[in-house]
Amino acid sequence: MSKTAIIIGAGPAGLTAALELQRHSDVHPIVLEATSEIGGISRTIRYKGNRMDIGGHRFFSKSDRVMEWWLDVMPAATTDGAGSAIPIGYQNKQRTIQAGERNLDPESNDLVMLVRPRKSRIYFLRKFFDYPIKLTPETLRGLGLPRTVKVGFSYLRARFFPRKPETSLEDFIVNRFGKQLYGLFFESYTEKVWGVHPRHISAEWGAQRIKGLSLTSAVKHFVKQVFSGTKKSSGDLSQKGVETSLIERFLYPKFGPGQLWEHVASMVQGNGGELNMRTRVTELRVEGDKISEVVAVDAEGKTHVFPSDYVISTMPIQHLIRSLVAGSTPVPAEVKEVSEGLIYRDFITVGLLVNKLLVTEPDGSPLKDTWIYIQEPDVTVGRLQIFNNWSPWMVADRSKMWIGLEYFCNDTDPLWKMSDDDIRKFAVIEMEKIGILNGSDVLDGHVVRVPKTYPAYFGTYDRFGVVQKFTDRIENLFLVGRNGMHKYNNQDHSMLTAMAAAENIMNNVGDKSNLWAVNTEQEYHEEKKA
Repeated sequence: MSKTAIIIGAGPAGLTAALELQRHSDVHPIVLEATSEIGGISRTIRYKGNRMDIGGHRFFSKSDRVMEWWLDVMPAATTDGAGSAIPIGYQNKQRTIQAGERNLDPESNDLVMLVRPRKSRIYFLRKFFDYPIKLTPETLRGLGLPRTVKVGFSYLRARFFPRKPETSLEDFIVNRFGKQLYGLFFESYTEKVWGVHPRHISAEWGAQRIKGLSLTSAVKHFVKQVFSGTKKSSGDLSQKGVETSLIERFLYPKFGPGQLWEHVASMVQGNGGELNMRTRVTELRVEGDKISEVVAVDAEGKTHVFPSDYVISTMPIQHLIRSLVAGSTPVPAEVKEVSEGLIYRDFITVGLLVNKLLVTEPDGSPLKDTWIYIQEPDVTVGRLQIFNNWSPWMVADRSKMWIGLEYFCNDTDPLWKMSDDDIRKFAVIEMEKIGILNGSDVLDGHVVRVPKTYPAYFGTYDRFGVVQKFTDRIENLFLVGRNGMHKYNNQDHSMLTAMAAAENIMNNVGDKSNLWAVNTEQEYHEEKKA
């Protein structure tokens, strides 16, 4: 008789775990999803024929395993949708996958990954700056001579006299960019994102999100491009040897990230797995050192009890700890205290359909950016996405611009409590204020609230080891994904934790250290070391 794995959450981590167990074992996955949508924060929002990507998801990874997994589920398109061929393959250590093998044109095939050029910039002083910052003539002109000189001396000081010990996010960034660039391009934006100053955020956040990026790496990358005379427009999609933040291209599902995860969910169901939507976990019943049953309530209020050989959880740590019901070994008070003290940052995306933007490329054509970091301190918006540039199929009418304005907040903030209509009006006013658009060009809008988007590296996070040690002792419980581990993982890292959990289950390994080791190094552990 096959064993059963109860998987809490139908996001990237949960669905990856389900499919991996089906592909490599006879363990039967039962997925419980509290909402009515597949994909977690990697879902695609649909509105009047238009699509929104919550937060923006580039499908790129330094992990060969993840890249191959994506391309196996959804192969790469062989044209750009306008008839031009894309001669790009993906090469790992063992073999080469050529996109051209499958002859897929996105105009006639929906289940494809587009190969998209990466372009992101910073909007500051009502001007555009490259992201990451490059010491180009345009950057120097934008900053002005006095600022440029200060940036140079500040960076040299950071290189020769770095801050030690490196305990805060402020220390982490200053050591890599200098205090002047930190103050110009990082300090206020980071505070906008998290609601607290970078000196109060753990350096571990930088180690996970910024990794090997520094002013030195950005300059080296720029010089390499200049002297090579090319940007690797053809060749290896894996882009080995390039820092993640400096990649030139990435994969992207034709209809947004949710399309891939909806397809994975259908694969899981097609293989005999169970997917229960709008089913919220209320209890995890512990007997001895194992969870024996998972109790959940469906949309009609009916209670279901699922016997569990294994439990893979992506639910927020707070909810997990509150759900644990133990007989002889109750949850210790300190574990509850740390869990309740964990902080999350919430997120609002405002989609605006507009005739045109006031800002354009130098030649007058529409902006080519996928997203733009809004560094202006006189507005609260943090980032602007242009969904047309992620995929032309994200917008119903390609003559219009479909943009997403991202706001970072707490669910107790006045912004979160505004009506959708008031939030839309507020967003338009902010865009007018910084010269992005005219309100008269706005045709429609849509507001999406996403709770617990970002697990924070402050609050009681410095004591998180107490929670980790306790949950690791529950033999058949595996925590994976961003909220499941209270760890600011990218999509690929969440998938890797799920793959590790599936392997532990299949190999009867009780040690969870390999899960926690994913994305903990200050250098991406899968990058080629010098």
